[in-house]
Amino acid sequence: MELQERLDDVRARIAVAERDVGRAAGSTQLVAVSKTFDAEQIRPAIAAGQRVFGENRVQESQGKWPELKAETSGIELHLIGPLQSNKAAEAVALFDVIETVDREKIARALADEMKRQGKSPRLYVQVNTGLEPQKAGIAPDDTVAFVALCRGELGLGIDGLMCIPPADENPGPHFALLAKLAKSCGVEKLSMGMSGDYELAVAFGATSVRVGSAIFGTR
Repeated sequence: MELQERLDDVRARIAVAERDVGRAAGSTQLVAVSKTFDAEQIRPAIAAGQRVFGENRVQESQGKWPELKAETSGIELHLIGPLQSNKAAEAVALFDVIETVDREKIARALADEMKRQGKSPRLYVQVNTGLEPQKAGIAPDDTVAFVALCRGELGLGIDGLMCIPPADENPGPHFALLAKLAKSCGVEKLSMGMSGDYELAVAFGATSVRVGSAIFGTR
């Protein structure tokens, strides 16, 4: 399949998943994960109408996205990989959405940079639903208090929550947990689901799914 066909297939599957659970058509945003692909490999997706993309690393993104954004209006770029505090300035400058706010140090660095630059990327808190020691994200039990800290003390707008379930577990309970936490926090956006489970994520209420290999192919 060509990229256009793969992209159309993912869009169609999302639409079916929405319909199957009675959700409004188009209520799930597709974030095309373009990490490790260069500008030439990304341009066909843009030509096919895709405007929302996800990247894992600030430095890699700086090498391709300023040019791609200058070529095409309406691009929305999400940071979906771990953020180091020394990269906060670059992240605020480049990304429209930062999905991986996961500790107070990062939240404070982002608050300082957003004030300094006069920019307001939308922010999600990453939750480590599986409590995996090797994975970024705040513990589920600490999520409500952390969101309150970000909003109250730091003045940050937190739009949503994000999770990456353990690879060897049924993702359903993790999606359900994230949705429950979102209600407790009073946030509306849920970033969950990847190439292998995005249709299930839609059923659990994902407002955005992060799909890479099903669109761009294997890396």
